Amino acid sequence: MKKVALFAFNGDPMCFIHVLLHAFDMHSKDYEVQIVIEGSACKLVKDYPENPDHPNAKLFRRAKEEGLIGGVCKACASKVGALEAAIEQELHLYDDMMGHPSITAFLEKGYAVFTF
Repeated sequence: MKKVALFAFNGDPMCFIHVLLHAFDMHSKDYEVQIVIEGSACKLVKDYPENPDHPNAKLFRRAKEEGLIGGVCKACASKVGALEAAIEQELHLYDDMMGHPSITAFLEKGYAVFTF
């Protein structure tokens, strides 16, 4: 099985949609995909549920339903005011590297890592 971790740092919805699209494309081709939401992208965890008609919100929901969202950076979600939203959505909170997700942990599990 091919394994890919897509680390989304950029909170610009136009950038984040590409993370979602790549995840769907890889998943459809039998890749194991995990989206890790980091940095300013954490604010989207709060923004999309508050704006359910936004086209990206629909794709974000689909990614959650398909199990493609690996989790959210606990430190960054806290910093941008999205920690409560992540908890309410039962998203995994990464904090294994001083409050942030560890890229090394993914590499050690055989994932190829891409950052956006």
